[in-house]
Amino acid sequence: MSFQAYLDAIKSKTGKTPEELKEAATTANVYGPTMKAAEMVAWLKQEYGLGHGHSMAVWAVWKDKGWVQAPKAKK
Repeated sequence: MSFQAYLDAIKSKTGKTPEELKEAATTANVYGPTMKAAEMVAWLKQEYGLGHGHSMAVWAVWKDKGWVQAPKAKK
């Protein structure tokens, strides 16, 4: 499955793009720039029934746009 196919499936299932899901997360008071991927995955599963793979595709978009940060590597 291509990355675009993941995004298309997310839009089909939720009716929202990753950008619109950020707006929804902000409104629900679950979004923050320091949030962890697991927090977002749990919220997307609860609110929209998305699985881990689709949720991580949303995370990838958010990370690419600079809305969330990748974890720092441990030394």
